[in-house]
Amino acid sequence: MKAAASQAGSTSSDPLLQPFRLKGLTLRNRVVSTSHASMLDDGGLPLERYQRYHEEKARGGLAMTMVGSSAMTSPDSSWGGGQLDLSTDRIVPHLQSLSQRVHRHGAAIMCQVSHLGRRATAYAGNWLPPVAPSRVRETRNRNFPKEMDAADIDRIIKDYASAARRCVDGGLDGVETVTGGHLIGQFLSLRTNRRTDDFGGSLENRARFGLMVHEAIRRAVGDDFAVGIRFVIDEAVEDGSDFEECLAFARLFEREGHIDFFNCIFGRMDTDLSLAEQNMPGMFSQSAPFLPLVGQFKRETRLPVIHAAGIRDIATARHAIRENLVDLVGMTRAHIADPHIVNNVMRGEEERIRPCVGASYCLYKKVQCIHNPASGHETIISHTIMRAETPKRVVVIGGGPSGMEAARVAAERGHRVSLLEAGARLGGQVLIAASASDRRDLIGIVDWRVDELARLAVEVRLNTYAEAEIVIAAEPGAVIVATGGVR
Repeated sequence: MKAAASQAGSTSSDPLLQPFRLKGLTLRNRVVSTSHASMLDDGGLPLERYQRYHEEKARGGLAMTMVGSSAMTSPDSSWGGGQLDLSTDRIVPHLQSLSQRVHRHGAAIMCQVSHLGRRATAYAGNWLPPVAPSRVRETRNRNFPKEMDAADIDRIIKDYASAARRCVDGGLDGVETVTGGHLIGQFLSLRTNRRTDDFGGSLENRARFGLMVHEAIRRAVGDDFAVGIRFVIDEAVEDGSDFEECLAFARLFEREGHIDFFNCIFGRMDTDLSLAEQNMPGMFSQSAPFLPLVGQFKRETRLPVIHAAGIRDIATARHAIRENLVDLVGMTRAHIADPHIVNNVMRGEEERIRPCVGASYCLYKKVQCIHNPASGHETIISHTIMRAETPKRVVVIGGGPSGMEAARVAAERGHRVSLLEAGARLGGQVLIAASASDRRDLIGIVDWRVDELARLAVEVRLNTYAEAEIVIAAEPGAVIVATGGVR
């Protein structure tokens, strides 16, 4: 058992801090980060950048970080770069280093292993044609896949098992596969499965490939290793699998006994719009939009449930656990904004958590956060601000987000800081952006910094032009000009 319950987690009354038993693994609390494309790999390997990014979240107190995001089981499962490559043994020593780093801080680590099927591209990597249950064109990448024959099916099932075994050899605590728009899900859905053989038609036939994959994985990894599915509970499209059919598939997987948890997701991923509205809801979606349906799914199944989709704040996460809607709550993008969420909760400093504002900058720029420059850059920027050897008097000119951040960092370093803002409010042009109702959550960028400046006793002078005599009178050792654009 590699991840143990912390003392705080075992004694606190906070539902988020209660330990949870998953297979043979004791997780120290209920907060996890689910698999996502970080684009931090180096040629498909999790080297220093990748490892430091996940280690920071483990240091920050979460129970488990999940790596991989469509990690390649096979050479013909590439979307063109940015995935871990589990198709050869060369990744094993790097997984060992990664898992050791995460375990050192008391967290668990799992990997998503998957074959993209028709979501793969033929125009990168080995230039191999994508394969799928049927020759149905993929909407997003416009590829026409090759219909899989028996040899393809046998080969890819073996590849899944080998990839999972490499995760065991790498010291990880578990793996998950993916349904949805990936290959297993393409077999499940009538939208993408037009077969008339033993892998098409009836619900049982369409589940056959996924069941065979998980049986092979279980044989490869043994009985003690955690195996789950990132599982679509409703494709939310007329010709796809609805909630009742997805529930029937889930019961088939439960009955076969080769999986240990469901990681529930909603909708499709074959267009940018469906990704942004369903799989990864951003600022234009309500908070945690699929929690009620996930709760219904949990009530009608028996395996533990994980869910991450638009759960950005501690209040929502705590509600999800307290009301038994999920067993483990995924705060994935929230951990890009602040990898130390759980430590702040444990210290009773929830107000200090840097909020995820749902800007989806991390979706299009991958792991980068719109207002935390350290995320994804842990090798060059620390999340922990070091104290300066010689404190100075610092004047910051401009109270937009950059000026506020400059003042915050300077104060964290121990400098005595004054911030001069010509306007009546701090926030700069973010105030304009946040005035639109669908973008109102952007105000978190400002509000968090206002609170931090107050905590750090930064002198804030509003309605003040930075005339030369005002700046000189402060006798500053440094002046930071952050006047930005003109409204």
